[in-house]
Amino acid sequence: MFMYVFPIILIAVSNVIYNVCQKSTPEGANPFSALFVTYLIATLITVVAFCFTKGGKSPFESFKDLNWTSIVLGISIVCLEFGYLMAYRAGWKISLGSLVANIALALMLIPIGILFYNEGFDLNKTIGAIFCVIGLILINR
Repeated sequence: MFMYVFPIILIAVSNVIYNVCQKSTPEGANPFSALFVTYLIATLITVVAFCFTKGGKSPFESFKDLNWTSIVLGISIVCLEFGYLMAYRAGWKISLGSLVANIALALMLIPIGILFYNEGFDLNKTIGAIFCVIGLILINR
């Protein structure tokens, strides 16, 4: 049960910290300077964590297991970070920007889950998605 709940708690807490930091980034700071420092720190943490979790393979052997997803994920993360930073600078409130973005994300992932991952989508989930759309409309009025 812990390993089922813990990742969601980690995601939620990390997202709170993430959004507070994005909203608090100085207006005059170059967004790419902020991203550079962000990714420098992330790289250092990742290198340290990598050193402790080699899994019996040499560093070069472990890279052989990767595919295109790591490259595309890197691109998408930069776009995500830049998008949030620009959204907050454009005036989105911290209480709404992330909510709207995450509801939109969830709605866009529905067909992907159904078409590519064979996930079911029953009546309850359909009603929930409809409420999400209604919520987006109400929030943005």
